[in-house]
Amino acid sequence: MTDTARRASERAAAAIEKGHYIGPLHGIPVAVKDLFATSGVRTTFGSPLFADWVPDYDAAVVERLNAAGAIVLGKTNLHELAYGTTSNNAHYGAVRNPWNLECHPGGSSGGSGAAVADRLAMTALGSDTGASIRQPAACCGIVGLKPTFGRVSKFGALSLSWSMDHVGPMTRSVEDAALMLQVLAGHDRRDPTCVRRAIPDYRANLKQGIRGCKLGVARQFFFEDCDPEVKAAVENAVHVLRELGAILVDAELPDMWVCHRMGSLIIVVEGAAYHANALRERPEKFSNEMLASFGLGNFYTGVQYVQAQRLRRHLTVETQKRLESFDALITPTSPVPTTRIADDPPGHALLRSRNTLPFNFASLPAISVPCGFTAGGLPIGLQVTGKAFDEQSVLRIAYAYEQATNWYRHHPP
Repeated sequence: MTDTARRASERAAAAIEKGHYIGPLHGIPVAVKDLFATSGVRTTFGSPLFADWVPDYDAAVVERLNAAGAIVLGKTNLHELAYGTTSNNAHYGAVRNPWNLECHPGGSSGGSGAAVADRLAMTALGSDTGASIRQPAACCGIVGLKPTFGRVSKFGALSLSWSMDHVGPMTRSVEDAALMLQVLAGHDRRDPTCVRRAIPDYRANLKQGIRGCKLGVARQFFFEDCDPEVKAAVENAVHVLRELGAILVDAELPDMWVCHRMGSLIIVVEGAAYHANALRERPEKFSNEMLASFGLGNFYTGVQYVQAQRLRRHLTVETQKRLESFDALITPTSPVPTTRIADDPPGHALLRSRNTLPFNFASLPAISVPCGFTAGGLPIGLQVTGKAFDEQSVLRIAYAYEQATNWYRHHPP
């Protein structure tokens, strides 16, 4: 894609010199996670299953980027089949964290997160089924926005879990995330889960402040078993939000452990169903990690899956009820910072998605913004979660915090 990107940048520069702008992203270099179809360019999904697939069409979000004038620089590596939290790809190699090359950048959108953090692209596309935009954003010290389910089309995005997958931007700042969402959001008849709903101006109220906003601090579940440095950074962020005039109170939510477990069940069953033919006919194309994960999906019964979806509906309604008295919820993005690729502790994969997956389960919008660093110089993320389709409030609260601190201005050495 190098020659294509170079020619596009030359055309963009010539148009700017003549005072002609295609759209709000005219000439902006972007990267695309390698699960989004790109016409004429190989799209692998991080797997040998798709190693030779060259689509003859663009994913809906790639179409929107092109229409807005963006320059697609290339595709970014990801965890195999978008199912994992380290982006240590068994087939195409590990993605490394720009803050410490011995560490992973989170997953599954680790390549997109690393590209934005290391200034290889201004912004990147990610997908998020349980953590995969926000957790790598936290690991890489950038902003990652998961919109409400149905806000952004998934047409042309290869699926892990059709009812849990979300598409969103990974950026250097909250304002850039708002701009990207403005471009990406909108109904698409090709995606049956994409809603027909008015798209607000996401930057209109971005800078109006948060004085008087009522924010729920969800300490139960979300703060439990947190790394002490993560917990301290998020508690300090709570103090900053209070100084900005927000009203901070403890929030009680439905059983989030059940949300996490039922969400994990749904993901693995839907993933196993999506890849059922390949698992049966071409098992050698899967890593041992994926064979074990999707093999687990085949052990659940249809009754268990349906009951998980029924429980999902109930818990989503209950979570939305608890949110009615708040403008947003405040939590750590991930209970733990990134770890070394070579010795990722057992159980950390489950722990890394703990604070994010419940909001995929409930289809709510959430953003991760940088809120500090460990003593070892590894980034920490703050998560802001809002009501369904209220990305405006999520962005406004995140922007107020971001501008009151300077964490987002830091970049890897």
